Amino acid sequence: MGKIKITQVKSVIDRSEKQKRTMAALGLNKIRQTVEVDETPQINGMIAKISHLVKVEKSA
Repeated sequence: MGKIKITQVKSVIDRSEKQKRTMAALGLNKIRQTVEVDETPQINGMIAKISHLVKVEKSA
């Protein structure tokens, strides 16, 4: 499993509490903030739930 970079591109204002908690669990709390995490099935599931709020890139 590799690493992936997740960047928040949209605000969580007016989003469900579940989506807000998912963003916080990934370590994202500001627009244009980027985190690098291991690619696991759990992380991929979290990204799928908030895909409209983030940009995902494969990391080398």
